Amino acid sequence: MPTKFGQSLTVEADDSENIKWKSYNDLGKVWFEDEISIDDIKIHAHKSQSRNEISDRLIQILRAARELNSEFLINNHGYTVTTRQNFNRLWGLGTSSTLINNISNWAKVDAYQLLEKTFSGSGYDIACAQNDAPITFLLKSDCSKIVLPIDFNPKFKNQLYFVYLNQKQNSRDGIAAYRDLGKIDQTIINDISGITEGIIASKWLSEFNKLIDRHETIISRLIGQETVKSRLFNDYDGSVKSLGAWGGDFVVATSEVDPTSYFKSKGFKTILPFDEMILV
Repeated sequence: MPTKFGQSLTVEADDSENIKWKSYNDLGKVWFEDEISIDDIKIHAHKSQSRNEISDRLIQILRAARELNSEFLINNHGYTVTTRQNFNRLWGLGTSSTLINNISNWAKVDAYQLLEKTFSGSGYDIACAQNDAPITFLLKSDCSKIVLPIDFNPKFKNQLYFVYLNQKQNSRDGIAAYRDLGKIDQTIINDISGITEGIIASKWLSEFNKLIDRHETIISRLIGQETVKSRLFNDYDGSVKSLGAWGGDFVVATSEVDPTSYFKSKGFKTILPFDEMILV
């Protein structure tokens, strides 16, 4: 489901031979700034002096974009690049995937290929970045992808709440941990796909709750981790489902009544109702 929160990237050519990069957070303050030589990006054999993790990652992405399109950054001028996001960047709402998607648009390259060269992953997050409606995503055995828009606007949406768990999960770490387990088989894939189809078709909150509880149980057994409800909210009168990399970022919680006071009493102060989070 698309969120009301997002990240933009604007590019303006200038007379320098550098990329002057500036990123603003949701408060309008600069949280990252650097000036990168375009020559440093073009010369693949040259290993630039490490600045910091963010700059190094950005250079890696820009170099990967040039590998996919040799015409990218070929002109003899520089750029002023500005990114802005309207959400707390620690929330884990796709800061990396939207950046990859936006840079791919600038560089005129395939976003899925750029993701594979940088962060890796299934490409699901790129599909999300490219769509403004709810979607299903299918990664086939030949690595092709099927992205289908769906209609998901349930009558019980006002009983769905998104709760931030006060810690951002690193998606790359989550992907690596899941792949190391090597436990996925066709039966599990079919079970999860069936749950997805059931969630899309669900008309009642009770039905939705059973499906997400079942989903949590399957993933818990698969990756050998306790469900977030049993770990943090075992006395909660409703269902709780992890989102994104397991154990961090947001969860979706269901409740017949506003559960804000419950989650705040547990130390979780960011609780967003469905309509405040989801673009409908």
